Amino acid sequence: MARAQRGDLDAYGVLVARYSALAHRTAFLLGAGPDAADIAQEAFVKGFRKLGTFREGAAFRPWLLAIVANETKNLHRSRKRRNLMELRVLNTTDPVDHDDPADLVGDSRLLDAVKRLPEKDRQVITCRYLLDLTEAETAQTLNIARGTVKSRLSRALGKLRPMVEEVAHD
Repeated sequence: MARAQRGDLDAYGVLVARYSALAHRTAFLLGAGPDAADIAQEAFVKGFRKLGTFREGAAFRPWLLAIVANETKNLHRSRKRRNLMELRVLNTTDPVDHDDPADLVGDSRLLDAVKRLPEKDRQVITCRYLLDLTEAETAQTLNIARGTVKSRLSRALGKLRPMVEEVAHD
């Protein structure tokens, strides 16, 4: 990382190679769907531009994943705006389907339940359990306090349990 911060493109290339799959998986699971590769690529470009803001001694992984999460949020916002504009053009009140990671992952009951959670709950569950990040890494990735991670996780799991049990009984 120090070499990359000094402008060594090859060093940054090593970081890109090492973390590309994780960045792509993170974007996908946070809801980027088929745009996950573009989100990951944009995160690396932004990360390169922001190398000067990287704190010495900090972990690269959560720093990068925070950029991925922000880019995914930006994608959701732009999709929502685009979908709202399409609704106005169509002059309809039908709900618009939003891409969701669970829609694309497959027929997993757990992921189906996770996709029904509110976005904040889905994000914290995704980071902690699907990406196997620590609480600290989750906090850094989502740009929230560690205590917020704990409380959101507790509430999200409380919502998820009955949803999974309901599916299991069907």
